[in-house]
Amino acid sequence: MALTENFASRASEIAEWRQDLHAHPELLFDVHRTAGFVAERLGAFGCDEVVTSIGRTGVVGVIHGRNGSGGRTIGLRADMDALPITETTGVSWASRISGKMHACGHDGHTAMLLGAARELCDGRNFAGTVAVIFQPAEEGGAGGRVMVEDGLMERFGIEQVFGMHNLPGLPIGQFGIRTGAIMASADYPDIEIVGKGGHAAMPHTTADPMVAAAQMILSMQTIVSRNTDPLEANVVSMTKLSADSSAFNVIPERVQLGGTVRTLSPAVRDDTEAAIRRVVDGVAAAHGVQATCRYRRGYPVTVNEAGAVEIAIAAARKVAGHEEVITDHPPMMGAEDFAYMLEARPGAYIFIGNGDSAGLHNPNYDFNDDAIPHGVRYWVTLAETALAI
Repeated sequence: MALTENFASRASEIAEWRQDLHAHPELLFDVHRTAGFVAERLGAFGCDEVVTSIGRTGVVGVIHGRNGSGGRTIGLRADMDALPITETTGVSWASRISGKMHACGHDGHTAMLLGAARELCDGRNFAGTVAVIFQPAEEGGAGGRVMVEDGLMERFGIEQVFGMHNLPGLPIGQFGIRTGAIMASADYPDIEIVGKGGHAAMPHTTADPMVAAAQMILSMQTIVSRNTDPLEANVVSMTKLSADSSAFNVIPERVQLGGTVRTLSPAVRDDTEAAIRRVVDGVAAAHGVQATCRYRRGYPVTVNEAGAVEIAIAAARKVAGHEEVITDHPPMMGAEDFAYMLEARPGAYIFIGNGDSAGLHNPNYDFNDDAIPHGVRYWVTLAETALAI
């Protein structure tokens, strides 16, 4: 692990970058300040190439190893965007933009990869090439997919790709990873039920879409318990219910129902969509109403490839020690658009401890700057391990 001798003093500067990014959050693809911040520093570090506007507002820095541009290329990815949440941390670097905050730690991810890029540029203790990838729009915008569709992998010749995310509750200095599915897919059924409205005192003259919606919600709860293998992970949560009437004595004409489905298997994903459609059609027919299910597929399952996981584990153990790396970390049922990059190239996604902080997507969350040295060391060590001279 060839970090420069003055890395200890640099760690505080990286924390300052992180806090600056935290104070200026940007959403989705509208990360122009953040992308400019990243590109300026990559150029100053001496990257061999800095490319902007990949996937609209993504940035890629290219760093050749000691022997020049020959050999393999790996990608290291960080996400840049924030969330539409009002911050309540009260820290001096809290968001200066109302209704926006870095509630998932992407400010920390960006700062750590920037710190690693500087170390890699200074040391170049590897053979081949490292592409440091700064991605927009992870939070619902599928920026990872957009970068892949914009030719990210082909343009830079990336053969393996690696990602990292902080995890509240995992102690500082620890890492967690697993082979196979580590993050879930995320899909969104959106159901419209159309019946015949009328006076609530005369329900026999109506075709009540509210009763049909209630039955659909209850029936969908049996999909996991009675349709999914008990050894498979599956979540079906109906989270939205609204009607086109706000009066207490009116049976509405239309009801909207929506929610999310999370799975760790493409087969379970397909089966669950089919089961939801059966429930919608069957309940609608039983209640004499019309129902339409628009089923939107979101991020796919994030799947770690075994060979890349071995490299990531070896790097993490060099940084943290054998006991501080959990190699069978339980998968998370949240979703992550790094999945698109892992569909395009083999790679691995690892968790880094954020300590005893508020949870992700919480208005009181803040990235823990004590994690920065561990994250930077991991990225540098990973590059040197994957591209050993």
